[in-house]
Amino acid sequence: MLDRITESVVTISLAIVGLAIIAVLVSKQAQTPQVLTAGGSAFSRSLLAAEAPVLGSGYGGYTEAPGFGAYY
Repeated sequence: MLDRITESVVTISLAIVGLAIIAVLVSKQAQTPQVLTAGGSAFSRSLLAAEAPVLGSGYGGYTEAPGFGAYY
């Protein structure tokens, strides 16, 4: 069971990274540093959200959702 979950997470992560690389290479107006920063930030936030129940911490960022006054 854990092997399947790990395999799924790795597959999805590689697919996202692969798509980002292709998008940066294909586009003539690509902003490569911004794309890499956004991808790293998204992956980092996803990792923090996944670890939060185990580590007892929040999801990272601690910003309020607009109009809801809640943390996400």
